[in-house]
Amino acid sequence: MRTKQDYIKGLSKMKRNIYFDGKLIDRDDELQMDCINTIGTTYDEALKPENQDLCTAISHLTGERINRYTHIHQNTEDLHKKQDMTRMLCQKVGGCIQRCMGIDGTNAIYNVSYEADKLNNGATQYHENFKKWLTRFQTEDLIGCCAQTDTKGDRLLRPADQPNPGSYVRIKERLKDGIVVEGCKVHISEASVADEVLVVPTRALRPEDKDYAVAFSVPGDWDGLKQVTTIHNLRPREHYKRGFTPGATDSYMIFENCFVPWERVFLAGEHQHGGACALLFALFHRHSYSGCKPAIGDMILGTAALAAEVNNIHKESHVREKLAELIMTIELGYAAGYTASDLGKAEVYLPGIGFVPYGPGSFIPHSIYCNVGRCLSGEAVFREAEILCDISGGVTATFPHEADFANPETGAALLKYTKRNPNMPVEDQAQFWRYLGDMICSATGGIMNVGNYHGGGSPIMEQIAITTQYDIESRKKLVKYIAGMSGGDREALSPVAKKAKK
Repeated sequence: MRTKQDYIKGLSKMKRNIYFDGKLIDRDDELQMDCINTIGTTYDEALKPENQDLCTAISHLTGERINRYTHIHQNTEDLHKKQDMTRMLCQKVGGCIQRCMGIDGTNAIYNVSYEADKLNNGATQYHENFKKWLTRFQTEDLIGCCAQTDTKGDRLLRPADQPNPGSYVRIKERLKDGIVVEGCKVHISEASVADEVLVVPTRALRPEDKDYAVAFSVPGDWDGLKQVTTIHNLRPREHYKRGFTPGATDSYMIFENCFVPWERVFLAGEHQHGGACALLFALFHRHSYSGCKPAIGDMILGTAALAAEVNNIHKESHVREKLAELIMTIELGYAAGYTASDLGKAEVYLPGIGFVPYGPGSFIPHSIYCNVGRCLSGEAVFREAEILCDISGGVTATFPHEADFANPETGAALLKYTKRNPNMPVEDQAQFWRYLGDMICSATGGIMNVGNYHGGGSPIMEQIAITTQYDIESRKKLVKYIAGMSGGDREALSPVAKKAKK
């Protein structure tokens, strides 16, 4: 496993293909360091002996110890540990840890490449190619991002029907030694600081959409790839430093006549598995949210409790009610993810078919509970911000800049009039209002709310998955039995009840 310093050194050697605010920048540009430091935490924590069990695993390919963020889940315990690792690390950085895209993308492609080879009766070597790629990914402890979301053009048209064929990333040309792709992937988190870019489809595909059923990986600085990046940093502090300064980036990834050799191609035209690949990445990613969203909820809960304490209203009943609401959302989201881990199998839900064996035997979290946890957490984002706004009051929006507190002409008076709770140091009260301003009154704070709502799939997507995959018919049979109607069935049990019965 490598260190954070090794990671940064590797970024510094990559070619420049990142554009920010009209300029070409290096990957280790100072503007990107907050994001790099956030991801770097995954290296620092994995090297601590007390975190070995949680943050590392034994590779099923090499037998060597690897960072868990490069691991393929072999059992339910791996799924549990991924969720708990994500929650712990997100607590360390006060928000998104950024690295889950790689583990979720690799686990999806690991299964899909295997099934595509089966479909082709051995005519393709996608899975063996991916295992060779994955071995290097694990051994070198690389950062991977996963590029799924396409620009999608006219939302009423399917990929092959678009007037602009590049509205979805597609195979433009097939050559003897590889493929040429074109198109644009958008909203791709931490792509500008990733070693490798995993590309997967974004939706179910028809036979006529086969050129859009493509999955591959290229280095982040690959020829034919440009990144237009947005960097989400908080306002720099000069006088009153934060304990940790998180950062994030996302990219529009433009593929123009981009050649990908066959050894880096893991799906190329198998439309039957294009939708499965899209579904699996989303599923693994929503499972990651059952770790990160509870961690973000932990931060929101602590912030709300501190806001009440700074305002000296922490014993009021309405505050208790709001804290209880936050706790319920946090732990219900975590519990759904934990159940998804516990019910994990080497199976996937295919629309119209149900749960079927899928892949070479690695474990996939239960779809219903992944989607339930993600939907609960996503829909709560703006309600949580409302609670913070309600408890804190308007001071968050108008609190003076830190330099005014450092100015001898105004600093003493500002501290005097900042004090609310007589039992808390006023310097801590001022520092808290600066932090809360970062969370809910900054451009980055607003971006985080939108990202937390839509990331991993908007709530409507989880609602579709839940209602189409949930066995509503068996529940109807239960009611028919209780009501004495024809067609009733007292044995129509949920997956959890069936497991408990066994």
